[in-house]
Amino acid sequence: MLQVQRLSDADARGEALWEAFVQTCPDATFFHRAGWQRILRTVFRHETHFLYALNDGRIEGVLPLAHVKSLIFGDALTSLPFAVYGGVAAITEAAAAALEAEAMSLARQLRVPYLELRHTKPHHPEWPRQDLYVTFRKEILPEVEANMLAIPRKQRAMVRKGIKNGLASAIDDGVDRFFALYASNVHRHGTPALPRRYFEALLREFGRDCEVLTVTAPDGRPLSSVLTFYFRDEVLPYYAGDDEAARDLAANDYKYWELMRRSCERGLKVFDYGRSKQGTGSYSFKKNWGFEPTPLHYEYQLYTRESVPQNNPANAKYRLLIETWRRMPLAWANWLGPYVVRSLG
Repeated sequence: MLQVQRLSDADARGEALWEAFVQTCPDATFFHRAGWQRILRTVFRHETHFLYALNDGRIEGVLPLAHVKSLIFGDALTSLPFAVYGGVAAITEAAAAALEAEAMSLARQLRVPYLELRHTKPHHPEWPRQDLYVTFRKEILPEVEANMLAIPRKQRAMVRKGIKNGLASAIDDGVDRFFALYASNVHRHGTPALPRRYFEALLREFGRDCEVLTVTAPDGRPLSSVLTFYFRDEVLPYYAGDDEAARDLAANDYKYWELMRRSCERGLKVFDYGRSKQGTGSYSFKKNWGFEPTPLHYEYQLYTRESVPQNNPANAKYRLLIETWRRMPLAWANWLGPYVVRSLG
């Protein structure tokens, strides 16, 4: 019989089965890994509901969920906050249906305004959906030089500029250099920074599957940094930060090339540039690298809302808040930011 169960922190056997399933299920992503439950609980104190469908001792599907409570942005049951991908990952239709039914039942019990499933493929075209986001993925070619030549000419010139400027890259043991660049970067854009302890927790939880790469100037000054996830044969640069001097020295371009080069040498097959909002600078930057956008399918079950939420910087009603945040001293922003950003997800 197919049963839907919840993964608990004390269930070592269940977590082992979950992790083994995620490593082989075609629909699973890095954000389906069991470790996200500890991250969301310990860092953000979100109530989590990691559901799995069990059939004769074998997992046939998983659905990680978190209940995000916010006085500013409202409550939600989401798969998964702080993740660009999520939703149901299953190998049978029965498992997928059972997990979604349990999620909808849970949403009604929690009395949340909506349930959000962040799928990479459409599951319910009839549900309300968010059409704002796309993802960028591309094959990593077997030879380093072939990957360089695959970059469009103008963008390739920026990478070579970084090389000529004598930039260097290194893998960091911790998050010190990364967090300084990241926090300053998001502050300039008027958005709150995630807490430092979140990034430290990511390195602890995911070990060799989470890595920080930092680019430095010839004098050793940090210019650009990226925190990256590794999943199966894929590399996913996820959080990044740049010094204001990075643009003139092409440090940001060099950073992603170095990550691609290192990934090629490790034998990885897919470079996942991650999510961007359509019409943004990030969207254009990834297109300039020769990546083509693929729509993401964020699907919603609305309960007490009449429309899909728009909790993102593109929403005009947050413009004043963004401008105010930019003017706030960086130390204040880093102190206050974690209290705000935990509710965004």
